[in-house]
Amino acid sequence: MSQFQIILISIFGFFILIGVVLFAGFKADRNNSVTGDVSIWGSIDKDIMDDVLKDLIDRDDSFEKVKYTQIDSNNFDNILAEAMAEDKGPDLFFLPQSKIIKHQNKILAIPYKTFSERDFKNYFIEEGELYLVDDGILALPFIIDPLVMYWNRDIHTRMGVAKPPRYWDTFFDFARKVTEKDLNANILTSAVALGGYQNINNAKEILLTLIMQTGNPIAIRDEDDNDMLEILLKKDFGGEDLGAESALRFYTEFTNPAKEIYSWNSSMPNSKNMFLAGDLALYFGFASEMSDLQNKNPNLNFDVSFLPQISELKNVISFGKMEALAINKGSKNPAGAYGAAMELIKNDTLLYLNSITKLPPVSRVILSKEPIDPYQNVFFKAALSAKGFLDMSVDNTDLIFQSMVESVISGRRKLSEAVSRADAEMCELIK
Repeated sequence: MSQFQIILISIFGFFILIGVVLFAGFKADRNNSVTGDVSIWGSIDKDIMDDVLKDLIDRDDSFEKVKYTQIDSNNFDNILAEAMAEDKGPDLFFLPQSKIIKHQNKILAIPYKTFSERDFKNYFIEEGELYLVDDGILALPFIIDPLVMYWNRDIHTRMGVAKPPRYWDTFFDFARKVTEKDLNANILTSAVALGGYQNINNAKEILLTLIMQTGNPIAIRDEDDNDMLEILLKKDFGGEDLGAESALRFYTEFTNPAKEIYSWNSSMPNSKNMFLAGDLALYFGFASEMSDLQNKNPNLNFDVSFLPQISELKNVISFGKMEALAINKGSKNPAGAYGAAMELIKNDTLLYLNSITKLPPVSRVILSKEPIDPYQNVFFKAALSAKGFLDMSVDNTDLIFQSMVESVISGRRKLSEAVSRADAEMCELIK
């Protein structure tokens, strides 16, 4: 073994020892008061976090030492990196599931001796497991925003359709029945916004969901090196077709003007705006979009339903945007940060968070109780089935998925070529 390797192993051993010492005495099931000042940074609305912290202060005045700073999501990565480089970073920061790979080297992982993997899986919904690595827990889940299906009740009534589709394989009949066109084949009322990219809100998340529903996880951590990803976009998981190819084929079918199911094209308005205008029967949006839809068009007669699934598969999968609390590796008060995080994820706090955001909790305990509110009922079920994607670079993968979709629609590439190219480009990102 070289001298360099010996030094490197010694450094890693030192940080592991420091982590054990810092977390000693803290357990997942004990009450942790906050010791010392604790700063939290994130992109969650400041009014929401101030309300949550005020509720905690009413129960434990040690939370007066916890301060939250909201940072614009577009600048968060740069501001966080610069602050940490100058040793001015926060004690805790909110880590979206889409930024786990990007920021995992900035995190002080919580050892499993402090918070066991078994306790974590028993307490949090399955998507939270994206934050688990060999060395411990990168972050504690705090909020989940699942993808759901909003549907226009008036369009369904007018077209004689009692309920929105539950399964993807019924969408072809639904599109034929609901989509209205004029004599020149211009779409007047669309059944569903699928097939395009730039004018479809949440296009990437919709496509990710379709791929994951086929059984393809898209990207997983390398078994030999937890810091690396293995891309599985073109991997054969034993189905009749490659999962990604099958999902891409279905997604792009609706933009073919030669087919009866033609219901979308690139010249149409943004999908959310079209739904708000009452000209789109189905809109795939996040639970957090509910209040925006209600506020922007109070007269819109709509309801919400669970995301459609693949009928012949038993796995139920939706997509969720998650935020979790991570401890900054350079925190001057890691024990206080851990104590604050543990209080923030408790059921009482998560219930209060649900009451002000209307988003489902990340706790299995709370989700096991069926809410009376019909919207919350759907959101709770969607949270339980939520999955995420270990994204290596949000903006770059967005461009990769856009290129994959548009190359098929334009006829530049066959399905297999488009998927293979996307797979290769994602592998290149990892390098």
